Amino acid sequence: MNGIYDRHLDKNQANYQPLTPLTLLERAATVFPDHIAIIHGDMQITYGQFYSRCRRLASALTDQGIGSGDTVSVMLANTPAMLEVHYAVPMCGAVLHAINTRLDASVIAFQLDHGESKVLITDLAFSQTVKFALKLIAVKPLVIDYLDPVFPQQGQLLGDDYEAMLASGDPDFDWLMPDDEWDAIALNYTSGTTGDPKGVVYHHRGASLLAQGNVITASIPKHAVYLWTLPMFHCNGWCFPWTMSAVTGTHVCLREVRADAIWAAMIEHKVTHLCGAPVVMSTILGVEKEHRQALSQVVDFFTAAAAPPEGVLAEMREAGFNVTHLYGLTEVYGPAVVNDWNQQWEALPASQQARVKARQGVRYHALEGLDVVDPQTMKPVPRDGETLGEVMFRGNVVMKGYLKNQQATDEAFKGGWFHSGDLGVVHPDNYIQLKDRSKDIIISGGENISSIEIEEVLHKHAAVSFAAVVAMPDKKWGETPCAFIEVIEGAQLSSEDLDRWCRQHMAGFKVPRHYVFEPILKTSTGKVQKFALRQRAAKMAIQVD
Repeated sequence: MNGIYDRHLDKNQANYQPLTPLTLLERAATVFPDHIAIIHGDMQITYGQFYSRCRRLASALTDQGIGSGDTVSVMLANTPAMLEVHYAVPMCGAVLHAINTRLDASVIAFQLDHGESKVLITDLAFSQTVKFALKLIAVKPLVIDYLDPVFPQQGQLLGDDYEAMLASGDPDFDWLMPDDEWDAIALNYTSGTTGDPKGVVYHHRGASLLAQGNVITASIPKHAVYLWTLPMFHCNGWCFPWTMSAVTGTHVCLREVRADAIWAAMIEHKVTHLCGAPVVMSTILGVEKEHRQALSQVVDFFTAAAAPPEGVLAEMREAGFNVTHLYGLTEVYGPAVVNDWNQQWEALPASQQARVKARQGVRYHALEGLDVVDPQTMKPVPRDGETLGEVMFRGNVVMKGYLKNQQATDEAFKGGWFHSGDLGVVHPDNYIQLKDRSKDIIISGGENISSIEIEEVLHKHAAVSFAAVVAMPDKKWGETPCAFIEVIEGAQLSSEDLDRWCRQHMAGFKVPRHYVFEPILKTSTGKVQKFALRQRAAKMAIQVD
């Protein structure tokens, strides 16, 4: 209570409205109705048209009986429809469930049943997988087919037509504000590498705050042009479908992440921002010479996952990109930590700059708390850059919890913090740096070895394109490091070469005992499938014995 400041000073309709990202589109369409909101091939959609189409779809869904708390699932590429559902679905009170388009039928079926999906909007290109998934599920969603009007796809029609359904809706539909900003807006599933995937629930408040937090963190100006190389199904595109309405920016859709298409879009539309995993950088830099042109503008590239190797950062800078390292998880709406660049670091040698860029950084403005904590005592670790602890989050951009999984939710929020499962350190300047996942730490002869530390050393070798390190069972030491290596095309590299290199740059007990030269397994969002690599290493250990 606040004494005199609580007397007759209550929340009311005039002074309080729940936070939601939906109002960002309404404002953009009101203030700049003729500004181009979406570019898809030769199709252009203004903000006025974008808002009208979203209201039509929300109206049509409402006419189908979809309302508060219902799940609307979508299996869509980075197309205008995927942007429309980010607004239309919550506009009728429902919850958007964006499905990873690279999943197999059984996992899709699990998500549809677990989320109790009422509607499934699916791109024709994915009809074969969706058809199998529909045979496996208990729920019976209304199926709506999206036929890409610009890039026609092959497939089988499974339900009603998206455009016909949208046309039946009211363009002036009086869409629903959430009753409470804590209401769910989206459902996203984790990768499920250690069992069934968990359903992460986002709320309107968090989506609104992170959408606007992206603007501040990325210094996005009014009318920026954003290229969709990041899948929108991944953490709702890190909330960028909502972010761009805040600055009345232009979305440039991209069905496929191809080097020629990326360069063509950047040149033609003067792209200013894009996001993606490090593999997108490799795609950009690996383009054929005839598709690569000098950029007329600096392009801000935001990347998550492992920090890019020093050579890649230098090549991106030379090509006209400013790379910023982000960090987060599905449970915090995507990225919530940024390597906020200090201008003083510009004076450092390139190798030292790369080391600084490898840090995950500091919290977003929208995140209230970020720390590295001893999970046993729940006390912050010393700011010495050496003491290991678990990275924990607290604030409004942390998920509501896991759908239908109270035990996992309670464990994740134990002690009043969200436990990320990532292990890291805090440097004296308060920037955090990941050292490993708790499940990926290698314990060899009683010593903790960071797989990330070894990977950083390997990535500095001129012939290494990519490296991933996991624990390999060992009768004497318990575990020893095993390194999987992708070699730069045309380069020659042996285990002996890497062994000498590692011994020059790290303590002997950390040096990998085995090197495996082969393409490295990655998830559909570009993350290394370390669980699969651990299985490979375990089988190799048996063969060695």
